[in-house]
Amino acid sequence: MIKPARTTNEYYQGILAGNRVILAQAITLVESDHPDDRSRSDELLNQILSHTGKAMRIGITGVPGVGKSAFIESLGGLITSSGKKLAVLTIDPSSQLTRGSILGDKTRMPTLAKNEMAFIRPSASGLMTGGVGSRTRESTLLCEAAGFEVIIIETVGVGQSETAVRNMVDFFLLLLLAGAGDELQGIKKGIIEMADALVITKADGANMERALEAQSEFRHALHLLPGNDALWKPRVLTCSALTGEGIAGIWSMIQDYEASAKTSGYLQGNREAQKVHWLKTSFDHLIRDDLARRENLNAIRLTLEEKVKKDEIAVSVAARKLLAAYYSAIRGNNS
Repeated sequence: MIKPARTTNEYYQGILAGNRVILAQAITLVESDHPDDRSRSDELLNQILSHTGKAMRIGITGVPGVGKSAFIESLGGLITSSGKKLAVLTIDPSSQLTRGSILGDKTRMPTLAKNEMAFIRPSASGLMTGGVGSRTRESTLLCEAAGFEVIIIETVGVGQSETAVRNMVDFFLLLLLAGAGDELQGIKKGIIEMADALVITKADGANMERALEAQSEFRHALHLLPGNDALWKPRVLTCSALTGEGIAGIWSMIQDYEASAKTSGYLQGNREAQKVHWLKTSFDHLIRDDLARRENLNAIRLTLEEKVKKDEIAVSVAARKLLAAYYSAIRGNNS
């Protein structure tokens, strides 16, 4: 016998009660692309809005092998030991062929996964760029409504497009690995400019000297970059997730940032700007999805694509012709 789907109110009451099973199911709901699920998730998100916005949102990114999971487990243990509830939203890369993901982050954070004060939710990146999933923002709101006071978003890695997370968090932390080649050329400048702090990981044992050298290099590099709108001077720290050295200092720094950003009004203003950006991004996605669903436009689109390939028409002209055809299709449906 198939169990009936939960009502929106059941999701709402369960989330406010901190029920982790219902929270996980609600995240699955908002991640679904089924039309019925989209309608129910929209209703749920509207209901919980007044219970969101109280958590500190932290984005963490870094190159593969930098130790993001080990770092989050160590930092998460410290956060929960201080009495704060922590939610970790991890993004696993999806195969561009099968669209599948391993979703194995819980196995890489075994201690935190068993922590009653922590909630770990792995999600697939799907077709999204920017190192985040398509519903990461919505999942953040659900976790906040469930009473989690700190939200960590771990991206799939670092690269040219791994910056979308900056538009959905309060504090953006970039993890770096010393001794892996040219320190300054190996990381995209744009990511460094957006980071609120840089942390050199694995600063222990024989690697300590290299970590301190990298710290000095990045501190010098930051002096050459313009300051950010938060009136906060980005810091460069070192840590070891293995020994725990430096983790407390990083958490203290994040708390200092939060206090400063709240007092100055930057935190509120930044979140308002992020919501507007979210609206624009969501609208863009809806338009693209609607365009793709209109089968009567496929012939026009394919014809324009062929002309573009053969340099028979400029891309800008083809785009405007496709837009005109889209407008015409909309008017036809509304008439």
